[in-house]
Amino acid sequence: MTNIIITGCSTGIGLATAKYLQDKFVTVYPTARSEEDVQMLKALGFEHAMQLDVRDHSQIAEVIQTVMEKEGKIDVWFNNAGFGQAGALEDIRTEILKEQFETNVFGLHECTRQVIPVMRKQGYGKIIQHSSVLGLISLFGRGAYNASKYAIEGLADTLRLELHDTNISVSLLNTGPITSDFRKTAMRKLKENVDIEHSVFKDNYVKNLEGDHKKVPFNEEATSVAAVVHKIILSKKPKPRYYITTVTYLLGYLKRLLSTSLLDRILMKLS
Repeated sequence: MTNIIITGCSTGIGLATAKYLQDKFVTVYPTARSEEDVQMLKALGFEHAMQLDVRDHSQIAEVIQTVMEKEGKIDVWFNNAGFGQAGALEDIRTEILKEQFETNVFGLHECTRQVIPVMRKQGYGKIIQHSSVLGLISLFGRGAYNASKYAIEGLADTLRLELHDTNISVSLLNTGPITSDFRKTAMRKLKENVDIEHSVFKDNYVKNLEGDHKKVPFNEEATSVAAVVHKIILSKKPKPRYYITTVTYLLGYLKRLLSTSLLDRILMKLS
């Protein structure tokens, strides 16, 4: 039976993907940063749930060792863990940008770096990197998150070249608006880490905070992502990139079609 390790399963896409795949008879090893969330996962029937903070190199090694002792293999690793830091770049202190990268980029990289030797030794494997539509285009006030996803794109594109002579695939998920706690977390991080009151973008921040409850256009459910992950698991030769949601297809197409200045005008209207 195919097994998969998924990071960031406390809520949203990670949790929905774990549930979806378990129903498809995949052996799921869902992970979460806090022990409380691990216990929540176990209460939902995930007997293989484990604690994993992707910023902790030793925890990554422990998860890999545990799965190898139980299964003797790791078929798929899904780097899903991440969050969004909202705020204009001039309001984002460098240490806050580093915090964004610690989870979204450096944690993802360390997980990938540690699982590759296992997959090389067993002769195969699939690595799924959760990027975003914001790894293709940028939105106003999302600079830290934009940058982290652009970094993931570069890492994945390079890794495919370096693994070209192996049976290890690397797939990017460019996900658009999905039902999750992502926006809620982004707004919380905005209030925690940005001096809203003294920012030249105060009015924009207030508007975003007031609109936190509004439904996002073209939003899809998290199962849209889960279905693509399952598709990758079943595929003999996974694609290097998967667009998820209508917004991703639309903006990806416009980026190829339009000039930078014209695309910028459209993206400002979306901010």
